[in-house]
Amino acid sequence: MATIDTQQFGTLQYSEDAIFEFPEGIPGFEQAHHFVCVERPGLRPITFLQSVDDPGVCFITLPAKAVEPEYELDLAREDLRVLGLAQMEESLACLAIVCMPQDAAPTANLLGPVVLSRETMRGIQAIREDSKYSAVHPLKTNRTEPVPSAAAKSTTGETEC
Repeated sequence: MATIDTQQFGTLQYSEDAIFEFPEGIPGFEQAHHFVCVERPGLRPITFLQSVDDPGVCFITLPAKAVEPEYELDLAREDLRVLGLAQMEESLACLAIVCMPQDAAPTANLLGPVVLSRETMRGIQAIREDSKYSAVHPLKTNRTEPVPSAAAKSTTGETEC
């Protein structure tokens, strides 16, 4: 098992075969090409996308369909090429990056979801060519407590998507 000292989780253990490669990085974080998914049972369906290249880079994500049940993933041919796929696959994970500003309600980026292929272990932030969805889609919750943040410290847990 490999380890990385992260800001959000302390020392995190992960398997080398659990790394998703982002050949093009993520816009704004192009230096980070390798990520692992970190799930905490008490925070599901939240998944943290932790960079193994830069321990300070970690994204809070939610399945796009958890944000918008009718969400329709649309990938360009170039996105499929980067993912190493000839066509859309059922095994693709589509995650919306969550933004949690201090002075506003949390939002999710449905315009540029993170798409992960479990088959090729590659990922991409797939920026949609249409404007069917927003990069600042409001999160709806039926709960009265705040949405959990990445600030929760933990040194145990699973790493997978």
